[in-house]
Amino acid sequence: MSVLEFPKDFLWGYATAAYQIEGSVAEDGKGESIWDRFTHTPGKILDGKNGDITCDHYHLYEEDVRIMKELGTKSYRFSLSWPRIIPGGKGQMNQKGVDFYKRLLTSLHENGIVPAVTLYHWDLPQKLQDIGGWANRDTALYYVEYCVKMYQQLGDLIPIWITHNEPWCVSFLSNWLGVHAPGNKDFKTAVQVSYNILYSHGLAVRAFRDSGRKGEIGITMNFTQIYPASEKEEDIKAARRYDGYYNRWFLDPVLKGSYPADMSEHYQSRGLLPEMSDQDLELMSQPLDFLGVNYYTSNLIKHDLSQQPLETSVVSRKLPVTSCGWEVHPEGMYDLLVRIRRDYGDIKIMITENGAAYEDTVSESGEVNDPARIDYLQKHYVQTHRAIKDGVNITGYYVWSYCDNFEWAEGFTKRFGLVYVDYPTRKRIVKSSGRWFRDVMIRNAVEL
Repeated sequence: MSVLEFPKDFLWGYATAAYQIEGSVAEDGKGESIWDRFTHTPGKILDGKNGDITCDHYHLYEEDVRIMKELGTKSYRFSLSWPRIIPGGKGQMNQKGVDFYKRLLTSLHENGIVPAVTLYHWDLPQKLQDIGGWANRDTALYYVEYCVKMYQQLGDLIPIWITHNEPWCVSFLSNWLGVHAPGNKDFKTAVQVSYNILYSHGLAVRAFRDSGRKGEIGITMNFTQIYPASEKEEDIKAARRYDGYYNRWFLDPVLKGSYPADMSEHYQSRGLLPEMSDQDLELMSQPLDFLGVNYYTSNLIKHDLSQQPLETSVVSRKLPVTSCGWEVHPEGMYDLLVRIRRDYGDIKIMITENGAAYEDTVSESGEVNDPARIDYLQKHYVQTHRAIKDGVNITGYYVWSYCDNFEWAEGFTKRFGLVYVDYPTRKRIVKSSGRWFRDVMIRNAVEL
């Protein structure tokens, strides 16, 4: 059996998000978020549940850090809850919220785990949504005020900062498709949100540089590698258009300082293009220390005039799927990583999310065996190693997720964790995948 060794000091770890694991949604002065409002709206969540308690990480964080240490975790990526820290989104800071994160960060350092912190992972304060949310340009100004407070309050404890998680989800999934909070269904609003999010990212990066804090800062984007459904010219163009909508619309402004011309023309011809300025684009494209890459699946795309305004649709390839229905395509990760280096230069990349949901159950002996998840992860590690060998500068890999949690619009119906959570009791059980990943992290290598 051959072994693939990863570069020295490769950063292996787990990822989570505040709303999905913390619970305590109204405790110690925390304000309401758009997800608090959304999950309590009938019909929005698959199982009708909410994140009021979820994994109760707010009270059980010490147990979780202990488990992470036992699992050999090198780094832990988590997010700060903006409404826990500034309940109204702007103005007065809630010190109890800040103190929770100080305790968590201190515990991680004491256990030799490197924190990687996301400033915004979707839980916008509801009071800001009430005045337009991310469609309101002023939200970017309130966001950077929050960021500056975090640099001041937590800067000595955080070596790795991420401005935003998955701008595509914040804009299109949440404001066009309506699947996520706040649940809007307007394409023009979604495009405006996408612009304001990247504007706020630029403000946050500039503020971090101005703060003089040590550490690295980047942004995490979700990607899907796109392939045309056939060799027909219309399908090739459709695949290019879908790639522009999903990937390049976010990558180009941040890494090239310009929006993709083909998508700008496509949106403009339909009255969907927001006002843009050279000053904003210069701000969006400040040099980053790394790009966070979230990858779960790839997509086969065909031309479809009935699907406006993109005129594209996804075609099934009849591949194995996870319990989310996402096709398992590890080779797409390699193609994506190589493509980013080819098109955007030798930027440092961290895999900030990759993982899979499967139907996990507890056996009579109290164990959770999940061989499908191990197989999924092993194949993606192999493709990541292949990309590194071919010159892509990848320095870390975070599995989604540390534990089962509230999976947004899917509620508690999907389990991504390498640690099982019994929700009624909040009991944690390390799955077989968690033990397997422990060996990978300790050895810094994966077996073929």
